[in-house]
Amino acid sequence: MAQPGYEAIIIGAGIAGMYQLYRLRELGMRVRVFEAGSDVGGTWYWNRYPGARFDSESWSYGYSFSQELLQEWEWPEHFAAQPDTLRYLNHVADKFDLRRDMQFHSRVTAATWDEAATRWTITLESGEQASAPLLITALGPLSAYTLPNIPGRDDFAGPAFHTARWPREGVDLRGKRVGIIGTGATAIQTIQTIAKEVGHLTVFQRTPNWAAPLHNRPITPEEQAQIKASYAEIFERCRQTDTCFIHQADPRRALDVSPEEREAFWEKLYAEPGFGIWVGNFRDVLVDPAANALMTEWAKKKIRERVKDPVTAEKLIPKNHGFGTRRLPLESGYYEVYNQPNVELVDINETPIERITPRGIRTSEREHEFDILIYATGFDGVTGPYDRIAITGPGGRSLREDWRGTPRTFLGVLAEGFPNMLMVLGPHTARGNIPRNIEEIVDWLTGLVRYMREHGHRRVEAREAAVEDWAQHVEKAAAGLLFTQVASWQTGVNRNVEGREEVRRTLGYYGGAVKYRRISARVAAEGYRELRFA
Repeated sequence: MAQPGYEAIIIGAGIAGMYQLYRLRELGMRVRVFEAGSDVGGTWYWNRYPGARFDSESWSYGYSFSQELLQEWEWPEHFAAQPDTLRYLNHVADKFDLRRDMQFHSRVTAATWDEAATRWTITLESGEQASAPLLITALGPLSAYTLPNIPGRDDFAGPAFHTARWPREGVDLRGKRVGIIGTGATAIQTIQTIAKEVGHLTVFQRTPNWAAPLHNRPITPEEQAQIKASYAEIFERCRQTDTCFIHQADPRRALDVSPEEREAFWEKLYAEPGFGIWVGNFRDVLVDPAANALMTEWAKKKIRERVKDPVTAEKLIPKNHGFGTRRLPLESGYYEVYNQPNVELVDINETPIERITPRGIRTSEREHEFDILIYATGFDGVTGPYDRIAITGPGGRSLREDWRGTPRTFLGVLAEGFPNMLMVLGPHTARGNIPRNIEEIVDWLTGLVRYMREHGHRRVEAREAAVEDWAQHVEKAAAGLLFTQVASWQTGVNRNVEGREEVRRTLGYYGGAVKYRRISARVAAEGYRELRFA
């Protein structure tokens, strides 16, 4: 059954979808948000695993558009836990009455463009349909979770689940034998949390990751008052940095200071909260192999200091990428977990997993028996959420097929050949402190929609030359960054997704948020000459 027509359809009721709805309402538009979950929250709705929390400062993460909201909300910790973040997003939804334009339990499986009607029609898993001239995708870059390609995955007789689908009612892990596959950012948070209560924990690691201390703590009443008085400065600071965090790269080069000065600076960053050790480091650490090698050796030393068993410490040290060249997880006692007698690390490069059995996991060495299995095996990043919707443009053009190679977009907000489909955090947008990126992109898209309404335009798409110019600019911005040489979700590599096992792609814009903002603002100020209207 088809719903009545809307002026815009938004897919996703996370941070991006909520804010986009708020902005389009200001234009007086009839909007409908379709959300697969039972309520708002997006990432913070689905990811309820133990230990889930921010690794950007809470007070730099929330929405900035409402002074009243900023003053009435109080973050309990400098890096908020998932329940507090979800509570915050529910508060925002209540305050601005967002749910009345939302439909939950509504997973979108297809979106089809009707050229004659100049409309998109979306189809839900239930078969229900709705249509609108504008389709806005607020899917989230990390929402398409992946399970490992291991024989017998469905054979395990006990509870087994991905961290992105942790049961809402929670899981009693006390005294249980637990196996977890993965040692990425999510796994690190989970492992350091559950190791305190499980009977025995076995960690199956394929690729170790660098990690650094989070240094979280409660926000004192005095700090709360200072934060509320400083929001203008906090958000302006975020606008001035390349990643929209409060941290900015140090202007010095690691190779230009003495070894003593270099190590003292690294010790200082290691002892401070947040991402300073990653994005506030010497400016050459993420671009110069020699500087990165020095940082990597220093980081190895920190792991060896914290892990008592030398053999285990060496297993936890990455061998295939330098420090910071993959997204850096922040931790709270993660390395010390491996000093506990109830925690075992299994390197599956040495003893590969052969299959999952009814009783547990069998490696080439032996069978490990478990009561519970946890898959912390990550996501098909950025393009994965789009691949899971059959998006069909003019003439039957398939977005999934178009993006088998490198996606082609303009500013990451319009896909080549797909009119009236506007993307929030699509491929080739700036990356960093995600809500800051989201607000800027949503504001830009809202400005575009306003322009179309004021000029009577019903159709918009990127000009081919603009797409080509942006593609070249994206690749040029990424050139020279060490992370582009490393296989990760940020470069489009995922061994658990067919066709994504090896091929690397540039999926973000890495010229920095300041430059991205300057370019997108110029496009708007000059009347969107890179776009074709009808």
